[in-house]
Amino acid sequence: MLKIVIHWFRQDLRLADNPALYVAAKQAQVLPVYIVDDKNPGIHKMGAASRWWLYRSLLALNHDLNGHLVVQTGDPQSILSELIKHYGVKAVYWNRCYEPWCIKRDKRIKKTLQQQGVAVQSYNGALLWEPHTILKNDGTPYKVFTPFYRRGCLSTEPPRQPLPKPEKLTTVNNNSSIESLRLVSNAAWESSLAAHNQVGEAAALQKLKQFLSNGINHYKEGRDFPARENVSRLSPHLHFGEISPNQVWYAVQARPDDVNRQHFCSELAWREFSYNLLYHFPDLPEKNLQQKFDQFPWQSNKKLLRYWQQGLTGYPIVDAGMRELWQTGTMHNRVRMIVASFLVKNLRIHWHDGAAWFWDCLVDADLANNSASWQWVAGCGADAAPYFRIFNPVTQAKKFDPQGDYIRQYVPELSKLSDRYLHNPWEASDETLKSAGIVLGETYPKPIVDLRTSREAALAAFASLKNVS
Repeated sequence: MLKIVIHWFRQDLRLADNPALYVAAKQAQVLPVYIVDDKNPGIHKMGAASRWWLYRSLLALNHDLNGHLVVQTGDPQSILSELIKHYGVKAVYWNRCYEPWCIKRDKRIKKTLQQQGVAVQSYNGALLWEPHTILKNDGTPYKVFTPFYRRGCLSTEPPRQPLPKPEKLTTVNNNSSIESLRLVSNAAWESSLAAHNQVGEAAALQKLKQFLSNGINHYKEGRDFPARENVSRLSPHLHFGEISPNQVWYAVQARPDDVNRQHFCSELAWREFSYNLLYHFPDLPEKNLQQKFDQFPWQSNKKLLRYWQQGLTGYPIVDAGMRELWQTGTMHNRVRMIVASFLVKNLRIHWHDGAAWFWDCLVDADLANNSASWQWVAGCGADAAPYFRIFNPVTQAKKFDPQGDYIRQYVPELSKLSDRYLHNPWEASDETLKSAGIVLGETYPKPIVDLRTSREAALAAFASLKNVS
């Protein structure tokens, strides 16, 4: 029996279905460790909203560990070495991460620790299928989602069954304090995020339970309507590992088989697809998967970018989405596609700028999902949206927020406008606007770009790539 082993928590901030922790707990006393690593990620250092969530999640995890979680900030290799020496640790356990910088860091740490005589064991606690296991017959990675899911994922071994909490988890008492760790300094923003989010393993399990009771029943259709409660809101919990995809997968599989169950499982698989792309194409966050897009004539316009970021574009559904993002740290997925299309196609601002803003503002900011999804909308990624698919924010709003419940919630200055003009206030008469207390250009902005002309300009820009090899 080993005396003390380390479980290094990363994106697995939970006790149940935690493979590395489950094994570690059987070996010896566990020293649970979390390290805030701002050195190795480089430009992919955690954004502000994610740091807020992380702090709350660590508090919840520390509570579940009887206050024994060691939290430090710095270089993991140095910190682990010091803890190993101090506690006489002979083994370190962790669950694998798949960001390129994580893989590089972890390989280096594993090699160093093993050279020092410390055993290192790593496990899959974050994905249903690991990227190196889902390949085409010729050994190359999939670039199209449907065959990836159907021929790859569903044709191989099913995901492992979730593990229970460790039967006997004895943790090492220590004097670590999380309360002194300050990851965010904007008090007003923190307060707004706190009002809209419950964080931690217990909150994740409760959210899954609520979704299975109500939301999933009309998921396939209802998930496109931002005012309806037909989405799971599990993405930040999955990213930080407060719940595992295996727990979600098998909880959903226990339901009667129908289109809603099937569709939700395919959305879980889209997350897997994103990780598969990042693993096999580590430049995904920076480089276009389709190289011809390196020649795309993007426009640099800080003023228009700022209007988009602040939800002041003059297009209500876009502004509602961007304000939801700032106030809550999240955004409905249908609206994410609308605001992203508006940025990269109507404004022709580089998807890098959109991805960077999402990275800083989303509590579920995830390098794989964020990079793959922005490339999908921009048309330069794997299985990308066709270049001519330019979301019209007015028709999208009329279709998916017909009564304007979502827009009125986040753009209250338009709340008194009738449904007829809510999605396109610039078409209303001055008298109609006045009766609703609106002065375009003063109480609510005029459109910052014309939809028709900007669409034509985007199509012309895409057409210029046809002859690029």
